Amino acid sequence: MPQYLVAIHHPDNYDPSLEDEAMVRDIDVLNEEMGAAGARFFAGGLQSPSHAKSLRKQPGGGVVLTDGPYLETKEHIGGFWILDAANMDEAVAWGRKAACRASVEVREFLAMPTE
Repeated sequence: MPQYLVAIHHPDNYDPSLEDEAMVRDIDVLNEEMGAAGARFFAGGLQSPSHAKSLRKQPGGGVVLTDGPYLETKEHIGGFWILDAANMDEAVAWGRKAACRASVEVREFLAMPTE
């Protein structure tokens, strides 16, 4: 069964301490629903972009480590699910439920060829 990333996007000024009990409860209910349906493979929240480290390959083979996210944007991924879903339509249906308070992106993982 294909796997899909369902990523929650937050604005860079997002403050998770402002999440109310209702929002936390809604996410818990969604996690339970995904688990009961056998769809949730993995789920996790991410620290803010200020806690990120980026590594960039340099000419000559070196790698430079910098603080912060790799891309400079006005949004970041705040959390995500990895779902087992029959197809994109099923994954999008879960994404609709996750998009109750924030923008969501749904993307299929590439199937790696087996030898």
